[in-house]
Amino acid sequence: MLNNLLPPTTHKVKMHTSKRVNNIIKEKTLNNMNLYGGKNPEGVSARINSLNKEWDTERVLEANAGALMLVGSALALITEKKRWSVLTAAVGGFLLQHALQGWCPPLPIIRRLGVRTSSEIHGEKYYLKYVRGDFDKWRHK
Repeated sequence: MLNNLLPPTTHKVKMHTSKRVNNIIKEKTLNNMNLYGGKNPEGVSARINSLNKEWDTERVLEANAGALMLVGSALALITEKKRWSVLTAAVGGFLLQHALQGWCPPLPIIRRLGVRTSSEIHGEKYYLKYVRGDFDKWRHK
């Protein structure tokens, strides 16, 4: 019961994403691994560099929430109408809900746009590091 209320960080977004969308994202990741895994070390390194810059679901949600909270606060100050504070409070509540449970209203849209979790990005990155030979020095000979 508690796992459903407070799911593990690495699974919380996937748990609240449809199977269809999770499968599309998984296929995209596997296709990337196949495509870039066969490239020369420089090509693999270039892909890893681009993965280091890819925004994950958390970053997209945080930027979205921060922007909406700033807009709500600014509108409350400029228009002197306290009802804009409700926007700030609602966004803050949804951000807290996402932190605890892994769901908030924009999440389904963000996932349908193909935004991956940090775990999904790291999975591709570590596969490419393996292919590039980064872990060969730790193999027992």
